[in-house]
Amino acid sequence: MIVYPNAKINIGLNVVEKRPDGYHNIETIFYPIGLQDVLSVEASETCSDYSFAASGIPVGGDAEDNLIVKAYHLLRSGYQFPAVDISLLKQIPFGAGLGGGSADAAFMLKALNQEFQLKITPKKLEQLAAKLGADCPFFIRNKPVYATGTGNIFTPVNLSLKGYWLLLVKPDIHVSTAEAYSALTPTPSEVPLTELIQKPIVEWKEFIKNDFEKTVFEKQPEIEAIKKEMYRLGALYASMSGSGSSVYGIFGEMPLYEGRFEDCFVVCGEL
Repeated sequence: MIVYPNAKINIGLNVVEKRPDGYHNIETIFYPIGLQDVLSVEASETCSDYSFAASGIPVGGDAEDNLIVKAYHLLRSGYQFPAVDISLLKQIPFGAGLGGGSADAAFMLKALNQEFQLKITPKKLEQLAAKLGADCPFFIRNKPVYATGTGNIFTPVNLSLKGYWLLLVKPDIHVSTAEAYSALTPTPSEVPLTELIQKPIVEWKEFIKNDFEKTVFEKQPEIEAIKKEMYRLGALYASMSGSGSSVYGIFGEMPLYEGRFEDCFVVCGEL
């Protein structure tokens, strides 16, 4: 079976309070986009547990630390199915605020469920995915949601960006999420994002913000420069996704970006 784990962007990201457990409560909109990895899963004829091979963007570290393999072990601890051969073509960049690793894990759960007819409900898959990461459950249903809590409580939202264009740029810069959080002062939102996204997109830049941008831009002005360039190219709305380092712009028509964003990962397409 071949599945296509997709990335997401954050539309707005407000850090509203620090929790007693040291984590933070946030509010954001998760919106799925077309940038995809390619994940192949099939019953193995040669191994007794699993095999894992990766290509595309280099996937470092031990296979046991990969969320795809953790998803496999998690499901196999409670359900019976054969050993598998796993192959990943990695195309969603790491450290970009796009949720690529979380998507891979969630799609692994869904692929195993479908391939071996485990009959696990979407709700149960979400519960399992939550054990792998806060935003993993989002990719089970893979529809726009209003995310609260640590980013793990989802409420469906009526939002469609169909017909718009997305330009996504990730510079070769790593942003430490922990460091980004430590520099923030949590502030409760005055108006929920669920209300703000109902405004015309051309007004979003006046009302919808990503709290991480201020501190990240101070340390990494190159990322801020990308956002400014998005607006020069005619973006209706532009923002950093998550804690970075990717920046996206939403356009009314295909942006003419040739010759810009050298040495960056760049994708452009219709939403």
